[in-house]
Amino acid sequence: MKIIQLEVGNLGTNCYIVYCEQTKKAGVIDPGGSAASIIAEIHRANLEVEYIINTHGHADHIAANDAVQKATGAKVLIHHSDANMLTSAQANLSMYIGGAIVCQEADRLLSHNDTITIGTIEFKVLHTPGHTQGGICLLADKVLIAGDTLFAESIGRTDFPGGSYSELINGIKEHLMILDDDVKVLPGHGPSTTIGTERKLNPFIQ
Repeated sequence: MKIIQLEVGNLGTNCYIVYCEQTKKAGVIDPGGSAASIIAEIHRANLEVEYIINTHGHADHIAANDAVQKATGAKVLIHHSDANMLTSAQANLSMYIGGAIVCQEADRLLSHNDTITIGTIEFKVLHTPGHTQGGICLLADKVLIAGDTLFAESIGRTDFPGGSYSELINGIKEHLMILDDDVKVLPGHGPSTTIGTERKLNPFIQ
């Protein structure tokens, strides 16, 4: 598994282009803006993008969905509880941050423990609501793409509509803190970390 990381959009969202080195099949996770940069990286690496995966439905994680889909023909995947956020500028909060963003409906709705296969890579979907009702993390091998669930020594905000502090903490403890210490965590914003580091240093989950 190879990963290209890009910081996109006005809020500095981490977009991950994950691909299988053998097959060149790829997935774009959280294309939250800067569509031209994402598409340029896809072309540079000569990738066949099969899926666009949104870890949740906030505007800064979905803004470039349509442009990337148009350029690649990829299918859009999101948890079923956040599906309405793709098509509602109110639900995805874009109407409150400087412009209405509305995307195409998802091609596939995800649930907890679903699998997403990209070439030889198999991601497991972990439903971790609390930042949004449909927030997910994606686990493959020793890599966890955490969206806005877990950050380096922090957690996602829970004061937006659909947020729940107790749900977020419960999901992190139940699904993420059971993982091995050496699992690398790639969050939706900011630097990477590991499960072991967060187990020791994250003040929200002690």
